[in-house]
Amino acid sequence: MFEGMRAFVKPESGVDSIELVEMAVPQIGDDELLVRVKAVGVGIHDSYFLPGDVKYPFPIGIEAAGVVERVGSGVRGHRPGDHIAFVSSMQPKGGTWAEYAAVKANSLIVPIPAGLDFVEAAAVPVAGNTVLRAVKALDAVPAGGSLFIAGGSGAIGTLAIQVARARGWRVGASASEHNHDHMRSLGAEAVVDYHDPDWPEQIRQWMPGGVDAAMAVQPGTAIDSLSVVRDGGKLIAVSGDVVAPERDVHVEAVPHGTDVRGELTRLMTEIAKNEKRVEIERVYPFEEAQAALAKVQTRHARGKLVLRLE
Repeated sequence: MFEGMRAFVKPESGVDSIELVEMAVPQIGDDELLVRVKAVGVGIHDSYFLPGDVKYPFPIGIEAAGVVERVGSGVRGHRPGDHIAFVSSMQPKGGTWAEYAAVKANSLIVPIPAGLDFVEAAAVPVAGNTVLRAVKALDAVPAGGSLFIAGGSGAIGTLAIQVARARGWRVGASASEHNHDHMRSLGAEAVVDYHDPDWPEQIRQWMPGGVDAAMAVQPGTAIDSLSVVRDGGKLIAVSGDVVAPERDVHVEAVPHGTDVRGELTRLMTEIAKNEKRVEIERVYPFEEAQAALAKVQTRHARGKLVLRLE
């Protein structure tokens, strides 16, 4: 029944390109699920998040939505026919840019609620998980507090604006000028153009004394973001930027050990009910995956890019 599949793979070590190939469907172990992939969330890290013991050719990708086809003998809580969205990273059997994926049962797996299709569901897990963990690290920010998001128009930023507004925070965000109205429609109160060297001063004018917290989403934005945070505030460097704290501002990366599965399930339900929006710039046919990867690597996508498998 499951003899072969199409997959986009990294063909060998040291090669930057990916190729569409026919290969065997992965065999699952006792602690794994076999998922028929219906849609794939495209991420900038997809082609180089590889396990240390990688065997080539290796299917890339870490995020998808699909239907459970088989479950290992030791798996509990999942069964064939379940519709799930998931993050499966660094797995030696391969990633999600394939017609089938072997997924560890302890991976980040959430049920797809009624009213949410596979394309929308595939766009949520990585960005939603990142946003919810970052926001959890900002629990000390009270309702009515302020948050600045450096990189408000991408997959993470568009969700972060909405999640922050739902907590009662006032939100400022940066992006190219053509995305400003869009960010306002999501709830951003102050929007600035990151091309303008005066944008930090514009944020300080909006929030004299500085914002309570900032999320630096885009690489290279943490230093300027730090300058708009009030004394004793907090900066979450989603980008991975490393900056020295100053003025008692607490600087940290996204707390990757925080479990937000319950919050992620609720977020997906809110999206299904149109209480929040998942922003998808474009849906690509699976065969055009290389174009989608090239687009996301420009870091200029509005929201998420998704591959659809028929």
